[in-house]
Amino acid sequence: MLSVEPDIEVVGEAGTAADALVRIPATRPDVAVLDVRLPDGSGVEVCREVRSQDETVRCLMLTSFADDEALFDAIMAGASGYVLKAIRGNELLQAVRDVAAGKSLLDPVATARVLQRLRDGGGARTDDKLAQLTEQERKILELIGEGLTNRQIGERLHLAEKTIKNYVSSLLSKLGMQRRSQAAAYVARMQAEKSGGNGNL
Repeated sequence: MLSVEPDIEVVGEAGTAADALVRIPATRPDVAVLDVRLPDGSGVEVCREVRSQDETVRCLMLTSFADDEALFDAIMAGASGYVLKAIRGNELLQAVRDVAAGKSLLDPVATARVLQRLRDGGGARTDDKLAQLTEQERKILELIGEGLTNRQIGERLHLAEKTIKNYVSSLLSKLGMQRRSQAAAYVARMQAEKSGGNGNL
C-alpha cells in the first residue's frame, strides 16, 4: 500500500526489534512505522534506541489497543505518532505523510492524560526516595532522562554495560519503579518543574 504511492518510498522492512535496530540506522528513513508489540521486544524500545542515535528519524507507533501505558511509554520514547491498527489505509497514508512533515499525531485527549500523570506522579514521596540514591545512581538516572541506552551510559561513565544494568536495577528498585521509561518520565517531570513548567517532552 505504501510502496505504490508516488510520494512514498519504502526503504526497508524488519520483522523483529533486533532487525529493526540494524535496518533503520542503515537505511535512515524519514519515518519508521513500528508495531508496539514485536516478537522479540517492544517497538517503543526500538523508537527510543533509534531516536537516541538519530533524532531526525520520526517514529509512528502502530498498536491494537488504546492503552494509556503504551501511549505514555511512546511519548517518553519520542514517538511522533500513535495510531490503532484499525486505522483505514488512506488514514495510515495520511498519518505517515503528517509525521514526515513534522506534525505530531498523538491523540490530544490521551496525551493530556499522560502529561497530567507526569505532573501528578511521584510528588514528595518520590523525592524522598531520590535521597536514597548514590551519587553514581543519580548520574545514571539523569542520563536515562536524556534517553541514553545502557551502552551509551557505560561509554559516558567509562563503566561496563553490565555494571550500568545493575545500577539501573538498583535505582529503579529504590524509586519503586518497574521500567526505565518511568524513570525517564520522572526526570522529565523534575526538569519541567525546575524550568517553571516549560520542560520539553
